[in-house]
Amino acid sequence: MPLQLNESPGRLEAELSARGVRMTRQRRAILSVIETADRHLDAGQILRRAHRLESSVDRVTVYRTLDLLKKNRMIDELDLMHVTGGGHFYERTTSRNHLHVTCLRCGKVIEFESANLEMIRQQVRNAFGFQIEVTRLEIGGYCQDCGKSDGESLKDAECAD
Repeated sequence: MPLQLNESPGRLEAELSARGVRMTRQRRAILSVIETADRHLDAGQILRRAHRLESSVDRVTVYRTLDLLKKNRMIDELDLMHVTGGGHFYERTTSRNHLHVTCLRCGKVIEFESANLEMIRQQVRNAFGFQIEVTRLEIGGYCQDCGKSDGESLKDAECAD
């Protein structure tokens, strides 16, 4: 998703470098794709975009980099209602708590922020003494363009790439 106002391009690379991770051309291309994405991307989409920037990027490098970023809590892996089957999507970890509203027909994803999400987090903290590190909430339905389901299955519908 677009960078937040308080976030600058290169943050992922700078954080990995500070942790002593070697920065290759391939890894830089992958990080650039993730940081400049205007929507949630799956691994295949990251691979195709990174390959345009650096032709030596391969699938293994993408998955290893995604794994490294997840282990360092720099990206979040999302299933987004499994709109493309079992594929997962990735976004930069931010300090902004939000939920994802996903159209089950076209695959459109909208990020939504609400004070109610913070209220739920506070209720969980109070009720269970739980130290929350990650909050994820997804809502699936049909966007205004797709309207109500007419019985067409998702695999028959055209999903956004």
